[in-house]
Formats: sequence, C-alpha cells, structure tokens
Amino acid sequence: MLRLDGVVLRFGGLVAVDNLSVEIKAESITALIGPNGAGKTTAFNLISGVYAPQAGDILFHDRSIARLRPHQVNEIGIARTYQNIHLFNGMNVLDNVLVGRHARTTCGIVHNLLRTRRQQVEEKKLAEKAYEILEFVGLAEKGPEMAQNLPYGAQKKLEIARALASDPQLLLLDEPVAGMNAKEKSDVRDFILRIRERGKTILLVEHDMKIVMDMADVVYVMNYGKRIAAGTPEEVQRNPVVIEAYLGGE
Repeated sequence: MLRLDGVVLRFGGLVAVDNLSVEIKAESITALIGPNGAGKTTAFNLISGVYAPQAGDILFHDRSIARLRPHQVNEIGIARTYQNIHLFNGMNVLDNVLVGRHARTTCGIVHNLLRTRRQQVEEKKLAEKAYEILEFVGLAEKGPEMAQNLPYGAQKKLEIARALASDPQLLLLDEPVAGMNAKEKSDVRDFILRIRERGKTILLVEHDMKIVMDMADVVYVMNYGKRIAAGTPEEVQRNPVVIEAYLGGE
C-alpha cells in the first residue's frame, strides 16, 4: 500500500531521515520504533505531506505522493494523529469529528452559504456518520461536551476518531498510548486492533515495547535517521544492532 524508497530529509547539516526505505502491506499493523531523535515522527511528517523529501520517493498504491500537501494526502486516503494531542479545544466532541469528515464533503461554498436542500441533506448525513464513529470509539454520549473537558485517554480516542472520519485507507498513529496508565493502554490497544479488523492499515510510532510486540505484524527500527533493522517483533527483539541502539550493548 505504501512504500518509502530511499527517502532523505536534511535540516541544515542534520540528516533527520537518511535513505529510509519502508514497505507497508494492506490491512497490516506496522510499527516504526527507535530511540528518541531517531527520525520516526519526521518520517510521519514526510508521509503526511508536512515535509517533502529531498531525495527518494514516497508511493501510495504505486503513485508518488512526495510533493502533495497535507490536505491532498488526506484526500487520497491517509490520515494521522499526533504525538501531542491536537484537538480543537474550543469545539465540542461532535464538531471535532465533523472537521475530520470535511475531506469527504461535496457541497461547495454557495450551497453552504445559501443552506440549500442539498447542503442540509449532506449535513445530516455527516452528523450521522460522526455519531457512528463516536459510538465505535466509545464516546457517543460525549458528543455535546467540549473536547478540552475530556480525560486524557478519551482525548486520544477522539483524535483517532477525527482521523477515522475521513475514511482513510492508511492510519498513521504517533505514540497513541503515550502518557496513559496500564488500563488506558490496554483499552487503546484493543481499540487499534478493532480498527484493523475493519480493514484499515495502520502505521504506528510507539515507545511502549509491550504494545508494539502485542500488536505489530512487522517492525522497522530507526536510529539517527537510518533504518537499522526490520522484521517480526520476535526477530527485532533479538537483533543485536537493535539492542545496541536502545541499551548501548547487550
């Protein structure tokens, strides 16, 4: 579904992503791991259109997306969450999800200004879809509440719900269980597995190795911008290069 071929991104003299190649298969969960500063979130930013690679290419269903802007990447079927929660705190839970649905609307500015019949029908369908997604993530009863008033774990779920609202084929999750307690982590792990069961493909960056080893089909390991290992969770756990990168030795 997604392929990074020799992708490079430099910030001045710093090579943040160095000749990175990754392949993501459809309906899989792939993890991108590595020590702090390894370049994982920068790789996410390249895939989602925040940055354009200076060398190499990014292919989605064999189509280059390396020069697309973030909204164009979202329109073709890739959505993401963030390491630090990025919600619209001044909006309620339902409206946050509706924002994510914007890429799938068809009414233009004239229909919206004049509140035409077509616009009203579409608005109703959008609300129904948003509530369906909120029900899936367990937040249906929270629709009228302000996003900022939700507990931390619920805010993480809401951000994932907003990403799901655009009907992505590929979902990028940046540290989905960061800052959570054991119960919240278990809930989010089960939730992500249910997303995959719905036919979604998931690429996640995560520091919690138990979560990664429980969920991932394939694990890629980065260090200093480079890919240093790839394989099943079991293979990566035993890889001496990975042990060296994380612990400084066996």
